[in-house]
Amino acid sequence: MTDAPRLAARPVSAAPGSTPVRRSLSRRATGLVVIAVLLALTILLSLAVGNKYIPLPEVWTALVNPGDGYAQTVVDSRIPRTILGLIVGAGLAVAGAVMQGLTRNPLGDPGLFGVNAGAAAAVVTATAFLGLGSGNRVWVALPGAFLAVAVVYVIGAGAGRSSPIRLVLAGVVVTAVLAAWGSAVTLSLPGVFDSYRYWAVGSLAGRDPQAIADVLPFIGVGLVIALGLAGPLNALALGDDLAQTLGVKVGRTRLLGALATTLLCAAATAAVGPVGFVGLAVPHVVRSVTGSDHRWLLPYCLLAGPVLLLGADVLGRVIVSPAELMVGIITAFVGAPILLLAVRRMKVPE
Repeated sequence: MTDAPRLAARPVSAAPGSTPVRRSLSRRATGLVVIAVLLALTILLSLAVGNKYIPLPEVWTALVNPGDGYAQTVVDSRIPRTILGLIVGAGLAVAGAVMQGLTRNPLGDPGLFGVNAGAAAAVVTATAFLGLGSGNRVWVALPGAFLAVAVVYVIGAGAGRSSPIRLVLAGVVVTAVLAAWGSAVTLSLPGVFDSYRYWAVGSLAGRDPQAIADVLPFIGVGLVIALGLAGPLNALALGDDLAQTLGVKVGRTRLLGALATTLLCAAATAAVGPVGFVGLAVPHVVRSVTGSDHRWLLPYCLLAGPVLLLGADVLGRVIVSPAELMVGIITAFVGAPILLLAVRRMKVPE
Protein backbone atom coordinates (compact mmCIF):
# COMPACT_ATOMS: atom_id res chain seq x y z
CA MET A 1 0.00 0.00 0.00
CA THR A 2 1.29 3.45 -0.81
CA ASP A 3 1.01 6.78 0.98
CA ALA A 4 -2.30 7.51 -0.74
CA PRO A 5 -4.25 8.02 2.52
CA ARG A 6 -1.91 10.73 3.71
CA LEU A 7 -1.79 12.42 0.33
CA ALA A 8 -5.56 12.43 -0.01
CA ALA A 9 -6.29 13.66 3.48
CA ARG A 10 -3.63 16.37 3.95
CA PRO A 11 -4.61 19.98 3.21
CA VAL A 12 -2.56 21.36 0.36
CA SER A 13 -2.02 24.76 1.98
CA ALA A 14 -0.82 23.48 5.35
CA ALA A 15 2.58 21.97 5.97
CA PRO A 16 2.89 19.00 8.33
CA GLY A 17 3.10 20.14 11.94
CA SER A 18 1.80 23.64 11.16
CA THR A 19 -0.58 25.43 13.51
CA PRO A 20 -3.73 24.96 11.36
CA VAL A 21 -3.08 21.20 11.17
CA ARG A 22 -2.52 20.94 14.93
CA ARG A 23 -5.72 22.90 15.59
CA SER A 24 -7.65 20.66 13.22
CA LEU A 25 -6.35 17.51 14.90
CA SER A 26 -7.13 18.92 18.34
CA ARG A 27 -10.66 19.83 17.25
CA ARG A 28 -11.31 16.39 15.84
CA ALA A 29 -9.87 14.61 18.89
CA THR A 30 -11.97 16.77 21.21
CA GLY A 31 -15.08 16.01 19.17
CA LEU A 32 -14.38 12.29 19.40
CA VAL A 33 -14.18 12.54 23.20
CA VAL A 34 -17.45 14.50 23.30
CA ILE A 35 -19.23 11.85 21.23
CA ALA A 36 -17.83 9.11 23.48
CA VAL A 37 -19.28 10.92 26.52
CA LEU A 38 -22.63 11.32 24.74
CA LEU A 39 -22.59 7.60 23.94
CA ALA A 40 -21.98 6.70 27.59
CA LEU A 41 -24.87 8.94 28.65
CA THR A 42 -27.13 7.47 25.97
CA ILE A 43 -26.33 3.95 27.16
CA LEU A 44 -27.29 4.88 30.72
CA LEU A 45 -30.54 6.45 29.51
CA SER A 46 -31.33 3.33 27.48
CA LEU A 47 -30.97 1.27 30.64
CA ALA A 48 -32.95 3.73 32.77
CA VAL A 49 -35.93 4.72 30.61
CA GLY A 50 -38.94 2.52 29.96
CA ASN A 51 -42.28 1.59 31.46
CA LYS A 52 -40.53 1.76 34.81
CA TYR A 53 -37.97 4.54 35.16
CA ILE A 54 -34.83 3.63 37.08
CA PRO A 55 -32.82 6.61 38.39
CA LEU A 56 -29.38 6.92 36.83
CA PRO A 57 -27.51 6.40 40.16
CA GLU A 58 -29.34 3.09 40.60
CA VAL A 59 -28.50 2.11 37.03
CA TRP A 60 -24.85 2.81 37.69
CA THR A 61 -24.97 0.80 40.92
CA ALA A 62 -26.61 -2.12 39.10
CA LEU A 63 -23.78 -2.09 36.55
CA VAL A 64 -20.78 -1.77 38.85
CA ASN A 65 -22.15 -3.58 41.91
CA PRO A 66 -24.81 -6.08 40.84
CA GLY A 67 -27.38 -7.14 43.40
CA ASP A 68 -30.77 -8.86 43.59
CA GLY A 69 -33.14 -5.89 43.82
CA TYR A 70 -35.91 -4.71 41.51
CA ALA A 71 -33.69 -2.11 39.81
CA GLN A 72 -31.12 -4.79 39.02
CA THR A 73 -33.79 -6.98 37.39
CA VAL A 74 -35.06 -4.13 35.21
CA VAL A 75 -31.58 -3.05 34.16
CA ASP A 76 -30.60 -6.63 33.31
CA SER A 77 -33.70 -6.97 31.11
CA ARG A 78 -32.70 -3.87 29.14
CA ILE A 79 -29.03 -4.74 28.62
CA PRO A 80 -29.57 -6.99 25.54
CA ARG A 81 -31.70 -4.29 23.87
CA THR A 82 -29.02 -1.70 24.54
CA ILE A 83 -26.20 -3.90 23.25
CA LEU A 84 -28.22 -4.60 20.10
CA GLY A 85 -28.69 -0.86 19.59
CA LEU A 86 -24.94 -0.33 20.02
CA ILE A 87 -23.81 -2.83 17.42
CA VAL A 88 -26.59 -2.10 14.93
CA GLY A 89 -26.14 1.68 15.19
CA ALA A 90 -22.38 1.37 14.69
CA GLY A 91 -22.80 -1.00 11.76
CA LEU A 92 -25.35 1.12 9.90
CA ALA A 93 -23.46 4.40 10.38
CA VAL A 94 -20.11 2.98 9.27
CA ALA A 95 -21.78 1.25 6.32
CA GLY A 96 -23.27 4.59 5.30
CA ALA A 97 -19.90 6.31 5.42
CA VAL A 98 -18.29 3.55 3.33
CA MET A 99 -21.12 3.64 0.81
CA GLN A 100 -20.84 7.42 0.45
CA GLY A 101 -17.11 7.06 -0.06
CA LEU A 102 -17.50 4.36 -2.70
CA THR A 103 -20.11 6.28 -4.68
CA ARG A 104 -18.54 9.71 -4.01
CA ASN A 105 -22.02 10.84 -3.03
CA PRO A 106 -22.44 12.53 0.39
CA LEU A 107 -26.13 11.61 0.32
CA GLY A 108 -25.50 7.94 -0.41
CA ASP A 109 -27.32 5.36 1.68
CA PRO A 110 -26.35 1.75 2.48
CA GLY A 111 -29.49 0.65 0.69
CA LEU A 112 -28.16 1.93 -2.64
CA PHE A 113 -26.65 -1.46 -3.47
CA GLY A 114 -29.90 -3.25 -2.66
CA VAL A 115 -28.52 -4.66 0.60
CA ASN A 116 -31.51 -3.89 2.81
CA ALA A 117 -34.01 -4.80 0.10
CA GLY A 118 -32.25 -8.11 -0.56
CA ALA A 119 -32.20 -9.02 3.12
CA ALA A 120 -35.86 -8.06 3.57
CA ALA A 121 -36.98 -9.91 0.44
CA ALA A 122 -35.16 -13.05 1.57
CA VAL A 123 -36.81 -12.89 5.00
CA VAL A 124 -40.25 -12.39 3.45
CA THR A 125 -39.78 -15.29 1.06
CA ALA A 126 -38.50 -17.66 3.74
CA THR A 127 -41.29 -16.65 6.13
CA ALA A 128 -43.96 -17.22 3.51
CA PHE A 129 -42.75 -20.46 1.96
CA LEU A 130 -40.39 -22.07 4.48
CA GLY A 131 -42.00 -21.16 7.80
CA LEU A 132 -38.98 -19.12 8.93
CA GLY A 133 -38.83 -18.34 12.65
CA SER A 134 -37.57 -15.07 14.13
CA GLY A 135 -34.44 -16.73 15.51
CA ASN A 136 -33.16 -17.80 12.08
CA ARG A 137 -33.48 -14.54 10.14
CA VAL A 138 -29.79 -13.71 10.05
CA TRP A 139 -28.99 -16.93 8.13
CA VAL A 140 -31.58 -16.01 5.50
CA ALA A 141 -30.99 -12.26 5.36
CA LEU A 142 -27.26 -12.54 4.70
CA PRO A 143 -27.52 -14.71 1.54
CA GLY A 144 -30.36 -12.49 0.30
CA ALA A 145 -28.27 -9.37 0.77
CA PHE A 146 -25.21 -10.89 -0.93
CA LEU A 147 -27.30 -12.08 -3.85
CA ALA A 148 -28.81 -8.61 -4.29
CA VAL A 149 -25.36 -6.99 -4.25
CA ALA A 150 -24.08 -9.53 -6.77
CA VAL A 151 -26.96 -8.73 -9.11
CA VAL A 152 -26.31 -5.00 -8.71
CA TYR A 153 -22.64 -5.48 -9.59
CA VAL A 154 -23.45 -7.61 -12.63
CA ILE A 155 -25.93 -5.03 -13.92
CA GLY A 156 -23.74 -2.07 -12.98
CA ALA A 157 -20.64 -3.49 -14.62
CA GLY A 158 -22.38 -4.34 -17.88
CA ALA A 159 -19.89 -5.06 -20.62
CA GLY A 160 -17.14 -2.95 -19.09
CA ARG A 161 -15.82 -1.50 -15.85
CA SER A 162 -18.35 -0.49 -13.20
CA SER A 163 -18.75 3.14 -12.19
CA PRO A 164 -20.44 4.75 -9.18
CA ILE A 165 -23.32 6.09 -11.28
CA ARG A 166 -24.00 2.76 -12.97
CA LEU A 167 -23.89 0.93 -9.64
CA VAL A 168 -26.30 3.38 -8.01
CA LEU A 169 -28.76 3.12 -10.90
CA ALA A 170 -28.53 -0.67 -10.82
CA GLY A 171 -29.11 -0.58 -7.06
CA VAL A 172 -32.23 1.55 -7.49
CA VAL A 173 -33.65 -0.91 -10.03
CA VAL A 174 -32.89 -4.01 -7.94
CA THR A 175 -34.27 -2.35 -4.79
CA ALA A 176 -37.51 -1.42 -6.53
CA VAL A 177 -38.01 -4.95 -7.84
CA LEU A 178 -37.29 -6.58 -4.48
CA ALA A 179 -39.52 -4.12 -2.63
CA ALA A 180 -42.36 -4.90 -5.04
CA TRP A 181 -41.85 -8.62 -4.47
CA GLY A 182 -41.95 -8.18 -0.70
CA SER A 183 -45.12 -6.12 -0.88
CA ALA A 184 -46.79 -8.65 -3.18
CA VAL A 185 -46.02 -11.56 -0.84
CA THR A 186 -47.04 -9.85 2.39
CA LEU A 187 -50.25 -8.41 0.96
CA SER A 188 -51.23 -11.74 -0.59
CA LEU A 189 -50.60 -13.76 2.58
CA PRO A 190 -52.11 -12.12 5.71
CA GLY A 191 -50.40 -14.61 8.02
CA VAL A 192 -46.99 -13.64 6.70
CA PHE A 193 -47.88 -9.97 7.00
CA ASP A 194 -48.78 -10.36 10.69
CA SER A 195 -45.46 -11.99 11.55
CA TYR A 196 -43.44 -9.72 9.28
CA ARG A 197 -44.85 -6.25 9.92
CA TYR A 198 -43.27 -5.70 13.34
CA TRP A 199 -39.87 -6.67 12.03
CA ALA A 200 -40.29 -4.67 8.80
CA VAL A 201 -40.66 -1.29 10.54
CA GLY A 202 -37.46 -1.72 12.54
CA SER A 203 -37.45 -2.05 16.30
CA LEU A 204 -35.11 -2.95 19.15
CA ALA A 205 -37.99 -4.12 21.34
CA GLY A 206 -38.85 -7.77 21.77
CA ARG A 207 -35.80 -9.10 19.94
CA ASP A 208 -34.36 -12.44 20.91
CA PRO A 209 -31.10 -11.90 22.88
CA GLN A 210 -29.64 -14.71 20.77
CA ALA A 211 -29.74 -12.24 17.86
CA ILE A 212 -26.73 -10.47 19.41
CA ALA A 213 -24.60 -13.60 19.23
CA ASP A 214 -25.88 -14.33 15.72
CA VAL A 215 -25.03 -10.96 14.16
CA LEU A 216 -22.02 -9.85 16.21
CA PRO A 217 -19.43 -11.87 14.21
CA PHE A 218 -20.70 -10.47 10.90
CA ILE A 219 -20.83 -6.88 12.16
CA GLY A 220 -17.39 -7.29 13.74
CA VAL A 221 -15.83 -8.52 10.50
CA GLY A 222 -17.62 -5.78 8.53
CA LEU A 223 -16.32 -3.07 10.86
CA VAL A 224 -12.74 -4.35 10.63
CA ILE A 225 -12.86 -4.36 6.83
CA ALA A 226 -14.49 -0.91 6.72
CA LEU A 227 -11.98 0.70 9.08
CA GLY A 228 -9.15 -0.80 7.06
CA LEU A 229 -10.45 0.98 3.93
CA ALA A 230 -10.06 4.50 5.36
CA GLY A 231 -6.94 5.27 3.33
CA PRO A 232 -8.10 3.83 -0.01
CA LEU A 233 -11.44 5.64 0.35
CA ASN A 234 -9.56 8.92 0.81
CA ALA A 235 -7.69 8.29 -2.43
CA LEU A 236 -10.85 7.16 -4.21
CA ALA A 237 -12.38 10.57 -3.49
CA LEU A 238 -9.85 12.06 -5.93
CA GLY A 239 -11.24 9.98 -8.79
CA ASP A 240 -10.50 6.50 -10.08
CA ASP A 241 -7.63 7.52 -12.37
CA LEU A 242 -5.75 9.51 -9.75
CA ALA A 243 -6.39 6.85 -7.12
CA GLN A 244 -4.80 4.26 -9.41
CA THR A 245 -1.87 6.60 -9.97
CA LEU A 246 -1.41 6.73 -6.18
CA GLY A 247 -1.28 2.94 -6.07
CA VAL A 248 -4.82 2.18 -4.90
CA LYS A 249 -6.51 -0.84 -6.44
CA VAL A 250 -9.89 0.67 -7.25
CA GLY A 251 -11.66 -2.57 -8.08
CA ARG A 252 -10.40 -4.25 -4.93
CA THR A 253 -11.42 -1.27 -2.82
CA ARG A 254 -14.95 -1.28 -4.24
CA LEU A 255 -15.25 -5.03 -3.76
CA LEU A 256 -14.10 -4.88 -0.14
CA GLY A 257 -16.31 -1.85 0.49
CA ALA A 258 -19.31 -3.69 -0.90
CA LEU A 259 -18.44 -6.71 1.23
CA ALA A 260 -18.19 -4.61 4.39
CA THR A 261 -21.42 -2.78 3.62
CA THR A 262 -23.26 -6.01 2.90
CA LEU A 263 -22.09 -7.68 6.10
CA LEU A 264 -22.98 -4.66 8.23
CA CYS A 265 -26.37 -3.90 6.69
CA ALA A 266 -27.54 -7.48 6.27
CA ALA A 267 -26.67 -8.40 9.86
CA ALA A 268 -28.28 -5.23 11.21
CA THR A 269 -31.40 -5.75 9.11
CA ALA A 270 -31.70 -9.37 10.18
CA ALA A 271 -31.45 -8.40 13.83
CA VAL A 272 -33.83 -5.44 14.08
CA GLY A 273 -35.46 -5.01 10.69
CA PRO A 274 -34.84 -2.31 8.08
CA VAL A 275 -33.93 0.90 9.94
CA GLY A 276 -33.58 3.85 7.63
CA PHE A 277 -31.68 7.15 7.69
CA VAL A 278 -29.00 6.11 10.22
CA GLY A 279 -26.50 5.33 7.47
CA LEU A 280 -27.48 8.51 5.65
CA ALA A 281 -27.78 11.06 8.46
CA VAL A 282 -24.87 10.13 10.72
CA PRO A 283 -22.01 10.37 8.17
CA HIS A 284 -23.44 13.59 6.77
CA VAL A 285 -23.60 15.26 10.20
CA VAL A 286 -20.20 13.90 11.24
CA ARG A 287 -18.59 15.15 8.04
CA SER A 288 -19.24 18.73 9.16
CA VAL A 289 -16.68 18.10 11.94
CA THR A 290 -14.23 15.67 10.39
CA GLY A 291 -14.34 16.73 6.76
CA SER A 292 -13.92 13.98 4.17
CA ASP A 293 -10.97 12.25 5.84
CA HIS A 294 -12.18 8.70 6.41
CA ARG A 295 -9.48 8.13 9.03
CA TRP A 296 -11.59 10.35 11.28
CA LEU A 297 -15.00 9.95 9.65
CA LEU A 298 -15.26 6.21 10.25
CA PRO A 299 -14.33 6.26 13.99
CA TYR A 300 -16.74 9.16 14.51
CA CYS A 301 -19.52 7.18 12.82
CA LEU A 302 -18.65 4.15 14.93
CA LEU A 303 -19.60 6.16 18.05
CA ALA A 304 -22.24 8.50 16.65
CA GLY A 305 -24.36 5.76 15.07
CA PRO A 306 -25.26 4.15 18.41
CA VAL A 307 -25.93 7.60 19.88
CA LEU A 308 -28.58 8.25 17.22
CA LEU A 309 -30.12 4.78 17.30
CA LEU A 310 -30.24 4.43 21.09
CA GLY A 311 -31.37 8.04 21.45
CA ALA A 312 -34.21 7.39 18.99
CA ASP A 313 -35.13 4.23 20.87
CA VAL A 314 -35.27 6.10 24.19
CA LEU A 315 -37.37 8.84 22.59
CA GLY A 316 -39.77 6.23 21.24
CA ARG A 317 -40.30 4.90 24.76
CA VAL A 318 -41.02 8.35 26.17
CA ILE A 319 -43.29 10.21 23.74
CA VAL A 320 -46.16 7.66 23.77
CA SER A 321 -45.52 6.10 27.19
CA PRO A 322 -46.55 3.54 28.40
CA ALA A 323 -46.63 2.32 24.78
CA GLU A 324 -43.64 2.58 22.44
CA LEU A 325 -42.91 3.92 18.97
CA MET A 326 -40.63 1.67 16.94
CA VAL A 327 -37.15 3.01 16.45
CA GLY A 328 -37.46 2.86 12.66
CA ILE A 329 -40.26 5.44 12.83
CA ILE A 330 -38.23 7.78 15.04
CA THR A 331 -35.11 7.60 12.87
CA ALA A 332 -37.25 8.41 9.82
CA PHE A 333 -38.62 11.52 11.52
CA VAL A 334 -35.11 12.56 12.57
CA GLY A 335 -33.37 11.64 9.33
CA ALA A 336 -35.84 13.17 6.88
CA PRO A 337 -35.22 16.80 7.99
CA ILE A 338 -31.46 16.17 7.89
CA LEU A 339 -31.78 14.87 4.33
CA LEU A 340 -33.84 17.93 3.37
CA LEU A 341 -31.28 20.34 4.83
CA ALA A 342 -28.45 18.44 3.15
CA VAL A 343 -30.13 18.64 -0.24
CA ARG A 344 -30.79 22.37 0.16
CA ARG A 345 -27.13 23.01 1.01
CA MET A 346 -25.76 21.02 -1.92
CA LYS A 347 -24.19 23.04 -4.72
CA VAL A 348 -25.79 22.18 -8.02
CA PRO A 349 -23.54 22.81 -11.01
CA GLU A 350 -25.01 25.18 -13.60
